[in-house]
Order: sequence, then structure tokens, then C-alpha cells
Amino acid sequence: MVIQKNLSIAHAWFEAFNSHNLEKLISLYDDEAKHYSPKLKIRLPETNGLVTGKEALREWWRDAFERLPSLHYKVTSLTANSDRVFMEYIRIVDQEDNMLVAEVLEIKEGFIVASRVYHG
Repeated sequence: MVIQKNLSIAHAWFEAFNSHNLEKLISLYDDEAKHYSPKLKIRLPETNGLVTGKEALREWWRDAFERLPSLHYKVTSLTANSDRVFMEYIRIVDQEDNMLVAEVLEIKEGFIVASRVYHG
């Protein structure tokens, strides 16, 4: 039951992300959620790749959606257990090479409390 709920959160995450529905995306996260991404570390070096809280997440993704209007993800694999979902997807942006990405969503009480992005 919990595993299915976690998979449904992951599906909702992709739906919100790919439609660039910022508020729906943010609503999936806990108020104090942490997000780590190598792209964050490059774009905002002062963060060392980590942001905390919904407002920081909102600003990060708002910037990404504005800079990269074609940004979307193609899911290749979802693996869930009782407290996390491991997601593999292809990052697709016009005029950029496709990028293979792995991301882990840690989920507690129906909300994402942490997410970590991995890519080369």
C-alpha cells in the first residue's frame, strides 16, 4: 500500500514537472524538504548544491522553467520501497544533448522530505 502511494507521488511529480506546474510540484514536498542537485551547485555555487524549504525549491524550478521552456523528463524506470522512490529518467532540452539522470525521493507521511539528483 505504501509502495503504491510512493509510486503515485513519483508519477504526480513527473506530471507536475513536465507541465511546468510549479505549485503542484511544490505541493508534493514537505515544508522543510531538502533538494540536492549538481545543476544547483553549478548555477548557484553558494548553495553547494543544496536548497531547503518550499520557497527555495520554488525559486530553483521557476528559474529552470523560465530559462529552459522545453525542459522535460522521460521516465525510464521507477523503483519504490516504503520510504523512497528511485527514479531514472532522460532530461530533454532543445539544443542540448539528452542527459541520463537518477533521482531519489525520500518520502515520509505522504510528502517528499528530501530529493537527490545524480548525473554525469
